[in-house]
Amino acid sequence: MFITFWSLAGCSQDQEKSPETKQAGGTVKTIVAVGDSLTAGYGLDESAGYPALLERKLQADGYDYQVVNAGVSGETSNGTLSRMEWILTLAPDIVLLETGANDGLRGVDPEVAEKNIRNILQILKDKDVVVLLAGMKMVWNMGPAYVAKFNAIYPKLAKEFDVVFVPFFLDGVAMKGDLTLGDGIHPNAQGYKIITDNLYPYVVQAIKKRTER
Repeated sequence: MFITFWSLAGCSQDQEKSPETKQAGGTVKTIVAVGDSLTAGYGLDESAGYPALLERKLQADGYDYQVVNAGVSGETSNGTLSRMEWILTLAPDIVLLETGANDGLRGVDPEVAEKNIRNILQILKDKDVVVLLAGMKMVWNMGPAYVAKFNAIYPKLAKEFDVVFVPFFLDGVAMKGDLTLGDGIHPNAQGYKIITDNLYPYVVQAIKKRTER
């Protein structure tokens, strides 16, 4: 189960295609979407979740990428860290990392969550995997000190590891009843369409970064 989030300003989508659209030799590359129930697509058919929508959008625009859904509902950053060896067996070219919301829900010390996410990013860096880090924000009823420390984790680590950074995964969807399931928390099918559109320009940026290596 997840908490609700405060949204940030939306980001525009740049759909301009680049010369790097097709991969050399037509080889299909892999984006692994790593996360919790927000990635897994809680309550929906997998085809309605953002990994499936993102794959269709990329391929429609000529990007030879598959997107693997490696989301696990209820997972904390510690659980994600424990799965990294398995995730690497999927041979990701890019990892879209969305984790930490459950840490906040459970009141885990932000320093612990930060350490776990830092370790995840270090593992991926050592394996030369391009990372797109999805930021999270905590509800204010956790207290201003906790919220400030938690919210600072993602921009801090994005800068430290020089990864592609999405400021807020649920931008434009959080706390909107028409875009979430009955629990008011998890995105519905329409909510995931918005999330996919928001993520898309960042994913293209990650693809370009991967192509330049």
